[in-house]
Amino acid sequence: MTDSTDDDARSQPSAFELIGGEARVRELVDRFYDLMDLEPEFAGIRALHPPTLEGSRDKLFWFLCGWLGGPSHYTDRFGHPMLRARHLPFAIASSERDQWLRCMAWAMEDAGLPEWLRERLLRAFFDTADWMRNRPG
Repeated sequence: MTDSTDDDARSQPSAFELIGGEARVRELVDRFYDLMDLEPEFAGIRALHPPTLEGSRDKLFWFLCGWLGGPSHYTDRFGHPMLRARHLPFAIASSERDQWLRCMAWAMEDAGLPEWLRERLLRAFFDTADWMRNRPG
């Protein structure tokens, strides 16, 4: 006998599907990095990135596809993300966490994600971004 809650969970669309698949994730990532590059309020996190953002765009796109429940592009290329370890060389305090979250919230809004989905994703992004902090403040 199968537990009906397991069947319900499997029948629920993933966040990847709710966003609209790879093309929409790419749109979200591109808007995120465009905002980071253009808006002065994100200068702190922009300074943590290389001069050109193409590699960063690809890595976040690959990572988010899998993190959202879609294809595992990132792990197929690099193995386990080890996010905290990969971010340890960069000074990340509450200010950088908050800039990242604000930039992503703005990108999700510009990408036209419905409010209920933006709120759901922002809660999950907060948990991950908060875990990335490696400096006081």
